Amino acid sequence: MKKAMSTLLVAGVVVLLTATFSFAEYAAAGAGGFPYFQLGCLIVGGLIITSLKYKYSQIYTAEAVGSFALYAVLVSLFTSPVVDAIKNMVS
Repeated sequence: MKKAMSTLLVAGVVVLLTATFSFAEYAAAGAGGFPYFQLGCLIVGGLIITSLKYKYSQIYTAEAVGSFALYAVLVSLFTSPVVDAIKNMVS
């Protein structure tokens, strides 16, 4: 029971972070510049981390959630609105 609950918690956090990423990118870039590739990478990464949490019960829930959060930040850094903002700050 504990294994299923912790896996559901990780899956819930993955869904919430993915939805937050989608909303933020839609608000920043609009429908025309939405980063579908990065969204797909985020979904696949979430599925992998959730399946690893289910398969290996030694992984702590906080570790799985933290690793996905860091992965989401890394993916969001390579979207066009963030790259454009960094270009504007540098120049």
